[in-house]
Amino acid sequence: MLRQNNLARTDSPIDSPIQTTDGVDSVGRAIDDALNHDVSFAVPFVHRVRTTLDLSGNDFDVLADLLRPGGSGPAKVLLIAERAVATASEHVQEIAEQLQDCDTVALVDHAMLLEGGEAIKNDDSGVDAVLAKINAHDLDRRSYIVAIGGGAFLDAVGYAAAIAHRGIRLVRLPTTTLAQGDSGVGVKNAINYFGKKNWVGTFAVPWAVINDAALLDTLPDRDFYSGFSESVKVTLLKSREEFEWLCDHAERIRSREMSAASRAIAVSCKLHLRHITEGGDPFEMLEARPLDFGHWSAHKLEPITDYAIRHGEAVGIGVAIDCFYSHLTLGFPIEDVHRTCRCLHEMGLPLWHEALSPLDRLLGGLEEFRQHLGGRLTITMLREVGESVNVHEIDTDKMAKAIEMLHGFSVDL
Repeated sequence: MLRQNNLARTDSPIDSPIQTTDGVDSVGRAIDDALNHDVSFAVPFVHRVRTTLDLSGNDFDVLADLLRPGGSGPAKVLLIAERAVATASEHVQEIAEQLQDCDTVALVDHAMLLEGGEAIKNDDSGVDAVLAKINAHDLDRRSYIVAIGGGAFLDAVGYAAAIAHRGIRLVRLPTTTLAQGDSGVGVKNAINYFGKKNWVGTFAVPWAVINDAALLDTLPDRDFYSGFSESVKVTLLKSREEFEWLCDHAERIRSREMSAASRAIAVSCKLHLRHITEGGDPFEMLEARPLDFGHWSAHKLEPITDYAIRHGEAVGIGVAIDCFYSHLTLGFPIEDVHRTCRCLHEMGLPLWHEALSPLDRLLGGLEEFRQHLGGRLTITMLREVGESVNVHEIDTDKMAKAIEMLHGFSVDL
């Protein structure tokens, strides 16, 4: 007879003692009974988001306070920055110098500079370089990578951080409006593979995200504008009030009035963060991905154009397409469709690209989107601003009509 477990009984079968009286067969049955169970459990995470005006100056303590020593000595930190960002401004060098002078931090090397944009995601050389640096400096799970760059750069560096030792603490310092309002606060990391967007990647909650206003100073206008397509997207999904505010302030945002732009970024960040932390599906285990409204076509449009189009520009076009489609299939008010398109246009975003034709090529993005999610096709559309609907089929004739309507609207602007 097996000796009974002396632990206290609980309601869980796994905690119950295995009791047998009739030999080996009963032992086997008892083990099967004890182990064949579905056990739900939750893993606690903390998503730390900070907002600063000048992290390389008076606000440096915000970063220093997040870099907690992992043992008896100072916190080991590897600083990695996007080359274009480091070249365009002094902020990267100034942050490096502050880290070097900080008593609670051990900066292991000079700032590592890597290419940004989709280039760093289109092969694994950047990830390999980060992994080699992590290995060379013996970083561990209580060490930190501080990454300064745009969304694509943070995707690739974040992927390397997530797979090294199954996870090194990552502090993201996003340098684009898109990353500060959307991807930088997300929990996804990836690189492109097989010519497909984000085919290799992980879900990993960053240790912290710091949205610093000064890091946007040298951002080119095109990249500044493109990030706000994600702001339009998330307000369409979540808040009529904030959508209306964006529409009313679109031209001020295009003029780079930072009072308006900063508010738009902060609201977008808050709405994305709330969805991730309160939406019940941070790692996208369910069918629907509402935050990917407008993205099925955007993710296809980018490789079709060989990434000549910015991600934010592709998302803006994708949002406009799906608004017209939502009108044709779900009755989304046409005045809201037109207001969305005017808002995107007034922010400086394109509404059309010649790669939208032929339609068959674009529709290939639907199957890739389904595979990326798994299971049946699930696309989020809109019935009203703030009221989304998940659909599982796309009427290709109506999608063709939606794209035709968008083309006509863009020509008339």
